Amino acid sequence: MEEVEHEEPNLEERVRKKGKHDKDKPWDNDPNLDRWKIEKFDPAWNPTGMLEVSSFSTLFPVYREKYLQDSWPRVESALKEYGVACKLNLVGGSMTVSTTWKTRNPSIVVKARDLLKLLSRSVPAPQAIKILEDEMRCDIIKIGGLVHDKALEILTNCYILVEGGTVAAMGPYKGLKQLRKIVEDCLMNIMHPVYHIRGS
Repeated sequence: MEEVEHEEPNLEERVRKKGKHDKDKPWDNDPNLDRWKIEKFDPAWNPTGMLEVSSFSTLFPVYREKYLQDSWPRVESALKEYGVACKLNLVGGSMTVSTTWKTRNPSIVVKARDLLKLLSRSVPAPQAIKILEDEMRCDIIKIGGLVHDKALEILTNCYILVEGGTVAAMGPYKGLKQLRKIVEDCLMNIMHPVYHIRGS
């Protein structure tokens, strides 16, 4: 029998293989193709409502307590329109959302959870409530230090709030994807945000 010698792949080959599938898709850059379009939910799609109760809780910092207490009636009324119950626990420092028998849209409880995340990240209540709309999404991006840039909001069509070590962003899927790429490129010193803005 012949012995076959196996060579270890060198470092360059391992690095090249690591991100080989991390490429832009053909529809990412095609201006005529809109794969991000979200169809508006129709309550007739789910006439019986939810079968089980789903709930999510989020903790909030102590400094947000007063603001949340003042704006909670507005949040409560916005969620009530979608059949979602919410509870503010000032003693435990938590917010909870849960489905009710009136809830028709199965994904609204996830959007309500995102609303709580945004509120705990210091996004103002009127802005955070917009996350309940069908075409709106959010993303929390962890950062070290980055300045707020109005040009990025205009470029990506997203609301951006820098708070502590994170960036809270709200907007359409495509804008969030662009924004995440810009922030990550900036933090890894790949490309300054100005060059992204000039390129668009």
